[in-house]
This record gives sequence, C-alpha cells and structure tokens, in this order.
Amino acid sequence: MYQGTNAWWLGHLKSNQDVDLAVDQIAATGYKVVRAWGFGTTNDESNEYDVYYQVLNSSGQYFNYNPTNGIARLDYAIAAAQKKGIQLILPLLNNFDDLGGINTYTNAYGGDHNSFYTNTRAQTAYRNYIRFIVNRYKSSPAIFSWELCNEPRCSGCSSSIITKWASDTSAYIKSLDPNHMVSLGDEGWLTSTSASTVQNYEQSYAYTGYEGVDFQKNLAIPTLDYGTVHMYFDQWGYNYSWGSTWIAQHNAIGKALNKPVLLEEYAVPEGMDRIATAGPWQDTVLRQTSVAGDMMWQFGTRFPSGALPLDNYAVFWNTTELAVLGAQHVRDMAAKRAVATL
Repeated sequence: MYQGTNAWWLGHLKSNQDVDLAVDQIAATGYKVVRAWGFGTTNDESNEYDVYYQVLNSSGQYFNYNPTNGIARLDYAIAAAQKKGIQLILPLLNNFDDLGGINTYTNAYGGDHNSFYTNTRAQTAYRNYIRFIVNRYKSSPAIFSWELCNEPRCSGCSSSIITKWASDTSAYIKSLDPNHMVSLGDEGWLTSTSASTVQNYEQSYAYTGYEGVDFQKNLAIPTLDYGTVHMYFDQWGYNYSWGSTWIAQHNAIGKALNKPVLLEEYAVPEGMDRIATAGPWQDTVLRQTSVAGDMMWQFGTRFPSGALPLDNYAVFWNTTELAVLGAQHVRDMAAKRAVATL
C-alpha cells in the first residue's frame, strides 16, 4: 500500500528553488509517490515561453536540451525527488492540448485526434519520444512507473483501438525497460464488458464506452501492471456520493484479474467542503477495498518565483485540508491491510 499525490508541474518549473520547496513539502506530508508530467511538446518553439522537451513540426522531431526550459528541468525534478526518497509516475503523453498533447503529433504528421492511435508516422515519433525518456531515466531509483498517456480517449471509437494501442505501446516500453511498471493512465471508463463483474452497473456516461476505453479489457493486457481510475464528478455529471461505488467497481475488476488498482486522480473544487466530500472516498479505499493507493489532484504550494501552475482543485500546504486528507491519510494507509486478494 502506498499513498501519493499529483504535481504535474514538477518538471515544468523553471526555478530550482520552486522545485526544492515543493519536494520538501511533499515529503514532509508523507507522500512517497508523485505523478508528474513526463511530456512537454510544442509545434513552434519560436512562440514557446514555457518548459518543453521536444519539438514536432514539418522540419522533424527535436529534443530540447536548453538548460533553462528543456529536459534539464525534468532532470532536476527527478534528482530532487530522489534526494527525498520520492518516486515519480511519468505519463509520456497527454490526451489534451495542455503542454503538447496528442494534437501536437497530428499537427505534425496529419490526421485528427482519434486517428493518432493508428497513424504510423505519429506513432513512430511517439515511440522515439518514449525511447528518449525511458532510456534517460530507467536507471534512476526515483522512477515508480511509466504511463502511456494522461487520460487517453478516442471518443466515439471502438474500444479495440485503444486496447490494441495500449498493448503494443506497453510491450514496447517493457522491451526498453523490463524493470519498471507500466500503466495506461486512463480514467477507468467501463463498458458492458464489466456488467457481470461489478455491482450497481448502470447505463450512463461512465459505463457506455463512449470515450473509446474499456477498463476491464485494458487491465487484462499482460504488459500493463496496474489499473488507474480518475474521478471528476463536477465534470461528468454524477453526484459526489457515487464516488465510493466507482472505486468499489474498479476494485472488483482488479480482484477478478488479480491486478492492483490505483485511484490516481480525484478532486473536489475549492469552495466545497473537501474533507466531508473526499473523506468517504478515502475511507472506501482504506477500509472497504484493496485499492493499492490514492492520489489527490493536486498538491498546492506558494512558489517563491510567483509561478502559478495550479487550478481550483489544488489542496495547499499548511492547511487543515492537507493535514486531514494528506498527512493523516498517509498514516492510515501505511497501516492498511488488504481486504480483497490482489
């Protein structure tokens, strides 16, 4: 059992002081695993002022070795995490446009978002990037796992498209680094595949397979080591009380397939009672399932440089929210015993 948090921005901070402060506070909270973006792509570096790791355009594919805004920033973040005994989950791609997602590949190589998964030129470039990152860091003790994509979707597609892509891509990563775990990074969308496996299955958005993802079929892929689940009920149109059902359903699938499941993102927007809302979800993880861990979105702090990479879900350092949902939950999870066989 382990407990972690999301800090997507860790390798995208330009200030060493910002990184050091954040890592110190994350470690002081008791977190041992942090999920931070391992991607950063632009199609036009001439108009890019943020950190980016690669360029994709008609001239080719280039990696950014500039020490102030290139891969050196991720180098520093990984080294800082290592010093504090923290391990990182590194997603290698984003479904969305932030910091260069799938569309930066299709902008360079043609097609649209949904065709990315079968676009030969885009997949070749993506594997080049995978090789660049995995070979650079696979010997680091600060790597917890590799992740194929943050929240991959292929809206309206057959789920077989992402399942095949996930199978092929995870096998490729394992060929480069057989010593680290690999996950898909999906939100955990369910389909009729799971109707006989889970209780309280229903015909609504999260269960229709509309986003082209079948959690159960993907978790069965031999080269994926654990499943990921995300929860954003303010965006999905569900009541917050449904969260414990969503967690339990994925736990049941993990048990059936004998694989761990990680509640990798969950969030409550500012202005709500986060302890009252997220507390029951944490209790479900802790006392009612064998879910291996959970990671709030996202850790928040005040950066010395004035950088503002946070959103309205951030749970800030030195607050009661973080003391209860962070530090106390870390201590509780450390004493957790599995309820189901995983």
